[in-house]
Amino acid sequence: MIVRQLSDVVGGVHDVKGDGWNSRRLLTAPDGMGYTMTDTVVTAGAVLELQYHRHLEACYCLSGEGTVEDLATGTVHPIGPGTLYAMNLNDRHRVRATTEIRLICCFTPALSGTESHGADGGY
Repeated sequence: MIVRQLSDVVGGVHDVKGDGWNSRRLLTAPDGMGYTMTDTVVTAGAVLELQYHRHLEACYCLSGEGTVEDLATGTVHPIGPGTLYAMNLNDRHRVRATTEIRLICCFTPALSGTESHGADGGY
């Protein structure tokens, strides 16, 4: 059994920050679960262009407001508490945070835990 508090991760190697975001990796590949779970904060006003080439991602919004745009179609969806969005086709997307957004995100396959976004927005 794995029991972990957010406070166990904050400030450690699995507390990964970038321009406009902070991803606290609660479960990572070494945990052997096959997926990663994060507690992620997107800073108010941030605009993130992302695409994960080797991972699928699902995000569930706990708090905050913004939008997620499918860059292939231009379709924009609102994000707010209770919203789930998933990159089931390695979708290139843009997240815009109107306010600070807090998300629980799952990645498969699992992240090692220290990855950061590259120049193309992916891991």
